[in-house]
Amino acid sequence: MTRPITAGVDGTAESLAALDWAAREAVRRELPLRVVHAWRYAEALAADRDTQRGWVSAGVEEAVRTVSERHPGLTVTTDVAEGAAAHALADAAAGAEMLVLGSRGHGPVVGFLLGSVGQQVIAEAARPVVLVRAEDQPAAEAAGRDVVVGQHGGPEDSAAALRFAFETAASRGAAVRAVRAWTLPPVFAYSPGSLKLLDDAGGLEPYEKQALADALQPWRDRFPEVPVAEHVEMGSAGQVLLSMSGRAQLMVVGRRARRTAVGARIGSVAHGVLHHAGCPVAVVPHE
Repeated sequence: MTRPITAGVDGTAESLAALDWAAREAVRRELPLRVVHAWRYAEALAADRDTQRGWVSAGVEEAVRTVSERHPGLTVTTDVAEGAAAHALADAAAGAEMLVLGSRGHGPVVGFLLGSVGQQVIAEAARPVVLVRAEDQPAAEAAGRDVVVGQHGGPEDSAAALRFAFETAASRGAAVRAVRAWTLPPVFAYSPGSLKLLDDAGGLEPYEKQALADALQPWRDRFPEVPVAEHVEMGSAGQVLLSMSGRAQLMVVGRRARRTAVGARIGSVAHGVLHHAGCPVAVVPHE
């Protein structure tokens, strides 16, 4: 089954930039584009439900007309649904190659993602979610910048994020820059087995470099045409990744959502990168 690239639009500058990004990516990957908008009937307005639905549909059609003119060979479908945005977006993500939404840096994600809705969608989406800022421009994708991806743990822990990064880089003719951050764990965290592994590797930093190389090897084999740079640095994962954002055309982070008493959480690394990276960010669920 061919999965479309799906963009959520709501008329904001951020969502229109996300729609443009999604259209370009759909062209590169030779996939259809699906445009989704969710709306609620506003009783305070002096117009009935059908009239309001007409206003919404006209706005979506105008946005679609613009991207269709830019990409005449692109297949575009629209879905205008009345209901909660979180449900509409979660449903859209389930059947998509990726879900693309607008975001505002240095603050909460906005548009469709008002309040806790954005965090809920990102945390619960079964497919990658890409967040794009209003100022995003196509030129950034052709400036020789890398697709930067965070890697942690063993080869399986970041497999989904690495796959997304390599697939995206291959479609763009770009390089992948894989980043692994590490910190000194407390002495009591070491087991005899882990101490032996560290000793065999020659110390902590060589151990981390080897762990990154091992995680990358399957993807190097699968995408031999994609240049790869490896970056291992001591520090917090969020800070190390953000230090790479200036050379990135896209940042890719994995996420393992967890539930708390106050709702879904996407993890501190993804949260920090989403708010502060100066480029589009893809949040990829663990497999």
